[in-house]
Amino acid sequence: MKIATYNVNGVNGRLPVLLQWLTAEQPDVVCLQELKAPQDKFPEHEIMKAGYHAVWVGQKSWNGVAVLTKSKKATVIRTNLPGDETDEQSRYLEVKVDDLTIVCIYVPNGNPTPGDKFDYKLNWLQRLDAQAELLISSGKPVIITGDFNIIPTEEDVYKPEKYKKDALFLPEVRTAFENLIDQGWTDALRHLYPRETIYTFYDYFRNAYERDAGMRIDHFLLSPDLLPTLERGGVDKKVRGWEKTSDHVPTWIEVRE
Repeated sequence: MKIATYNVNGVNGRLPVLLQWLTAEQPDVVCLQELKAPQDKFPEHEIMKAGYHAVWVGQKSWNGVAVLTKSKKATVIRTNLPGDETDEQSRYLEVKVDDLTIVCIYVPNGNPTPGDKFDYKLNWLQRLDAQAELLISSGKPVIITGDFNIIPTEEDVYKPEKYKKDALFLPEVRTAFENLIDQGWTDALRHLYPRETIYTFYDYFRNAYERDAGMRIDHFLLSPDLLPTLERGGVDKKVRGWEKTSDHVPTWIEVRE
C-alpha cells in the first residue's frame, strides 16, 4: 500500500498539478493539507474522475485537510483534535482504511514568535501529544502524517542557523516532536534514510528549489506494529518544478498490507 502526504497549498488553484501527480504516481491513499477551500467548494467530482474517493474538512481561505482513497471511501473517525472545543480551525482528520487508522494533520505554522500564533501552535501540539498517546496505546496499526511544520533536527534544513528564531525550529517545537518519538512512534523517512538529505518543502523565494535549499517538515509517524511492514519511502521532488505547483512536494511511504 502506497500512502502519500501532500500540502497542496490550495486544492482548487493547484488542482491540475494534483491530478497530474495522482495520474502519474497512483498512490493508494493520499492525505492533503492546506485545502484553502470551504466544505462545499472541495473538487470532489474531479477527484472522483481521477479514481479517488474523498473525505475532507474544509475551511474558507485557510487550512483544511482531506484523505483520498482508491479502493473504497475511508471511514471518518474524528474531524477535530480533542482538547479544545473552541478551536474552529480545520487541521485534523482521523479515518480508518480497512484495519489501518490514518491521521492527517496540519500543524499550525506558529510564526511570528513570540505571539498568539506561536502559543496556539504549542497548545495544539500538546493536544496532539495526548491524542497520539491514546492512539499508540490502543495497540492498533496507526499512521500520523501530514505537514507537521516542525524541522526535527539541524540535518533537516538547509543552513539551520537561519532558523534559530523560527517557529518551525524553536526548541519547544522540536521537543514536542521528540516527545512523540519517545511515545514509541517511528519517523518513517528518517528510519529509512538515517543520514541522507531529505527535503519536503522549498520556499518560493530566492530560487530555493533550484538551489536545493529546503527543509523536511512533512512526516510519517508509524505505530510499533507497522514498522516491520515499512518497505520504502521517498519524496517526489520533481513536482516542485512543475508550473503553478505547491511549495511542498508529495511525500510517500509503502507498507505491506
